Amino acid sequence: MPERSSIAAELDEAVDRLERAGLANPRREATSLWAAVAGGAVKPGDVWLRREREPEPEVTRRFWEAVERRCSGIPFAYAVGRVGFRTLELQIDPRALIPRPETEGLVDLVLDWSRRVRPATGNVERGGVRGGVVADIGTGCGCIALALAVEGAFERVLAVERSRAAAALARENVALVRPPVPVELREGDLLAPLAGERLRAVVSNPPYLTEAEYAGLDPAVRQFEPREALVGGADGLAATRALLARGRALLEPGGVIAVEIDERRADATRALAREYGWSGAAVHEDLFGRPRFLLARA
Repeated sequence: MPERSSIAAELDEAVDRLERAGLANPRREATSLWAAVAGGAVKPGDVWLRREREPEPEVTRRFWEAVERRCSGIPFAYAVGRVGFRTLELQIDPRALIPRPETEGLVDLVLDWSRRVRPATGNVERGGVRGGVVADIGTGCGCIALALAVEGAFERVLAVERSRAAAALARENVALVRPPVPVELREGDLLAPLAGERLRAVVSNPPYLTEAEYAGLDPAVRQFEPREALVGGADGLAATRALLARGRALLEPGGVIAVEIDERRADATRALAREYGWSGAAVHEDLFGRPRFLLARA
């Protein structure tokens, strides 16, 4: 009788392959890859506990595809096709930037503000008031828009994306998540697709690096992630400047803009907000203690 395979045997072979490819911590890498492709909220610890089991053929196939991608230098999230963002598990591929943990703090900032400030109008529901429209500018894979739709108390979420490919990925994630309120994808540049809307909040993680800063990024980022989602003009502030210049016209009184920023330009961004007439412009820190988010009132 042929010897039965096990998850442990597959992992051991993958560890050897990953080590030869030069990846750090190949054992941890292999276990994390298996957990990611197994789905169903499987954790690396679960893989270890189940290591003597016979693997499912489909999981094994996905695992080896992911291993080969990692060995060729493809970032982990793209290799497995999935990424976690707050409470969500989303599809991800090179059509959109991989969401970073810091960006989860931008969602926290907006949710905290929305809970403290009652909307001007809204529908009374069990547990509180649902009201207002929020727009996510440069939505990418849709992570911010979907997190606000799932965790927030907005009536609608508008997700704007200029890349047709990224917008298609975001639509796939909307279909996957099936949020409790409508999330509408609009294709176009920055605020242009929002003409005529009256918003409670504008949220964005815009491109905010200079060309020199982009050139200094990890080669895997430059090779696989979309450049247009990272570079923000000569001074890194082109998109942020446009949002601050035109965002107030779309907001209802007391509405806010929340933007992720580069820590090196925190003071410059706050000064821009004041220059364009925003009130109470404040910079907030991310989970690593770095100045990362601007919040300002219309």
